[in-house]
Amino acid sequence: MIKSELVLKIAEQHPHLYHQDVENITNAIFEEIIASLSKGNRVELRGFGAFSVKKRDARQGRNPRTGEIVSVAEKTVPFFKTGKELHNRLNAR
Repeated sequence: MIKSELVLKIAEQHPHLYHQDVENITNAIFEEIIASLSKGNRVELRGFGAFSVKKRDARQGRNPRTGEIVSVAEKTVPFFKTGKELHNRLNAR
């Protein structure tokens, strides 16, 4: 599912809201998650999961095409861990 499909689905479930309002709300939620992660904070959505930031140290990598050793800089990457409810729903038997 892409963001436009999510907005459409929410708009269908809440016909009293304008499509543009649903899109603005969805964008605001994503912007707040991004802003919080960029500050190094953790974002938890109960039942869904938690977003956090992990630091990856600098290392030596290898170019898969040429085999040449390259230096990979230190970086921070987003990390998502599923919540218990989401995990159980995905693995229901």
